[in-house]
Amino acid sequence: MSEMNAVMFYGPKNIKYERVKIPEINDNEVLVKVDTALTCGTDIKTYKRGHPVLIKQIPSGFGHEFAGTIAAKGKNVKNFQVGDRVVAANSAPCMQCYYCKIGEYNLCEHIEFLNGAYAEYIKIPERIVKCNLHKIPDGVEFAEAAFVEPLANVVHGAEKTGILPGMTVGVVGIGPIGLMFVKMAKLKGATVIAAGRNPLKLKLAQEFGGADYVIDLSKTDTPELQFKDLTPEKKGLDVVIEAVGLPEIWERMFSLTRKGGVVHLFGGCKAGTKVQIDTRRLHYDEIKVISVFHHTPLFVKESLRLISEKKLDVKKLITHQMNIKNIDEAIKLHEEGLAIKIALKT
Repeated sequence: MSEMNAVMFYGPKNIKYERVKIPEINDNEVLVKVDTALTCGTDIKTYKRGHPVLIKQIPSGFGHEFAGTIAAKGKNVKNFQVGDRVVAANSAPCMQCYYCKIGEYNLCEHIEFLNGAYAEYIKIPERIVKCNLHKIPDGVEFAEAAFVEPLANVVHGAEKTGILPGMTVGVVGIGPIGLMFVKMAKLKGATVIAAGRNPLKLKLAQEFGGADYVIDLSKTDTPELQFKDLTPEKKGLDVVIEAVGLPEIWERMFSLTRKGGVVHLFGGCKAGTKVQIDTRRLHYDEIKVISVFHHTPLFVKESLRLISEKKLDVKKLITHQMNIKNIDEAIKLHEEGLAIKIALKT
C-alpha cells in the first residue's frame, strides 16, 4: 500500500480529505500509524486564517496532537521498535542555537514543527525522534496519550507562573488549555476561580478541573468585582491566567490582580495586535507580567508522567469521537461551541 487517507490544508477554510502518498522515511526517522488525533484550538484558528509558523507551504498536512503505533523505522533508530505504542510532541528544538544553549528550547531559532496528524500515517522527523518521541506506558490509552502535547504547554506555563499552595488563581477562558490550567493550579494547591461563557466548559471547570468557583461571564457586567469578592480581604487575585488570546481580554486582566500580583498572558493574539495598559498599576502596584510560549522536552516528559499517573483525567475533555473523514463536522462543532476535544480515529 503506497497511499493513505489524510486531511490536507490548502488555505484558510479550504481543507480536503483525500488520498495522498504515505510519507517515506529516511534512516533516522519513524513512521507512525495514527490511532487517535485530537482537535485543537490552534487547528481551528489555522483553519480560519492560516498559520505563518505551522503552515509554511500548501498543501500541507493538518493536525498535530496524536498517538499511535510505529509502522516502520529507519535503520539508525535504536530506541524504538516496530509495534511500539508512541506519542510525539509537535516540535523539536535544534539544540545548537543561542536559545537552546541557554536552555530556552521553546524559543529555539530553528525549531522544527510537525503537522499531519489527521491522517492514517505520519512521519516523525529525526529531531523529534531524538528528544520528543516517547513510548506510551502500559495502562495509558492512545486518546489519553494524545494529550501530551497540549498539556506540556500548560505544565510549562503553570511552572513559569510560580503558583504556590494557598494562592488564589483566576483562569479566564476555559477551552481545553484553560481547563487544564484550572486543574494544574489545583494540583499545586491553589484556590481556583474559572471564568467563561460556555455552559459545557463552566461545568467541566468544576468536574474536570476542580475549580472552587466559576463565574459565568455571560451573566455579569462586572466580573472584576466578582473575582475580587472571592479573594482574601477582597484584594484581588495572586495570579490571573488569560487563555483566550484577544487584546480586549488582555487589557482587562490587570484589573483582577492584587498589588504584587501576576498577570500571565498565555493566549496568543494575532500578530501586530496592540494593547493599552494602565502604567500606574503596572509600576506602582508592582504587577508582574509574563507570557509563556510552547513547551520544551522536559515539560513533554512531565506531561506524559502526569497523564500516566492519572493526575488529570484528560478523557473527560473528549466530548466527541469520529473518523477523520468527518473533519468538517468536527470543525463545525467547535465553531458552535459544542465541543471541547474531538478524538479523530483513522
